[in-house]
Amino acid sequence: MDKWSKVKSGKVRDIWQSDNGRCIALVATDRVSAFDEKLGVIVPDKGKILTQMSAKWFELTENLVPNAILATDVENMPSSWRKDEFAGRTTEMIALRMLPLEAIVRGYITGSMWSKYCKGERTISDYTMPEGLQESQQLPEPIYTPTTKAPEGEHDMEVNFEQSVLEIEKAGFENARDLAEKVRDYSLKLYSFCSDYAKSRGIILADSKFEFGVDEEGIVRVADEVCTPDSARFWSVDDYEIGRSQASMDKQMLRDWVKQAKEAGTYTTVPDEILQETGRRYRKCYELLFG
Repeated sequence: MDKWSKVKSGKVRDIWQSDNGRCIALVATDRVSAFDEKLGVIVPDKGKILTQMSAKWFELTENLVPNAILATDVENMPSSWRKDEFAGRTTEMIALRMLPLEAIVRGYITGSMWSKYCKGERTISDYTMPEGLQESQQLPEPIYTPTTKAPEGEHDMEVNFEQSVLEIEKAGFENARDLAEKVRDYSLKLYSFCSDYAKSRGIILADSKFEFGVDEEGIVRVADEVCTPDSARFWSVDDYEIGRSQASMDKQMLRDWVKQAKEAGTYTTVPDEILQETGRRYRKCYELLFG
């Protein structure tokens, strides 16, 4: 009988490890987080949507960038996972030594990048932003803007490429520069492919973050999730207009509501209508991308 132990309960995913330590299982829950904080509420079926969307992206990009996927269907996993509570929301992966970076690629100016721009800042990571940009405008080319991976409850810090090398070195990895280059190059490849695919289906992929780890043979692999409404911004091609914020098909609406409520001092919990609308947008995004 296979034995698994839960080793971590994250903001969204529970992580289990096999008794031999060589495999992990990610169970995507319906929990919701914003600004690196668990909100104590759920979006029904959110975990299944995230898992199935990532599974599609992993399949589409497996020849482009190495990934850690072993199985995305519990019927192909060890017997202890073949239960209703895990079905549709569980992914078996190679156990990796995770790199201490959030690998972010931005194709449009929005979110924190736009906030900084409005304050007069023109540098993000290794990139100097041109003058005269408008909100939601497409950048001349996608840019790689990594951050640290802060402990739960703390905020990730923006770093440039050289600082990302130092972060990897501090985590005890050898060949840190080579690893940092692979993370950067793989992230840009993934964003480029997923962005082109999404646009062919009427969706703009504004930005996305990726996570990578190193396996026992030293191979860098993408893990966790790829281009989901939790880790990326999706906009409708038909509704897109430069110079304003965009109606999103991700959790930006929920983030905005939480931010406004906290600034106003009225935040207690997220209303059910916000959670239901977030779920509707997640489902719409999946259906447009993959049917």
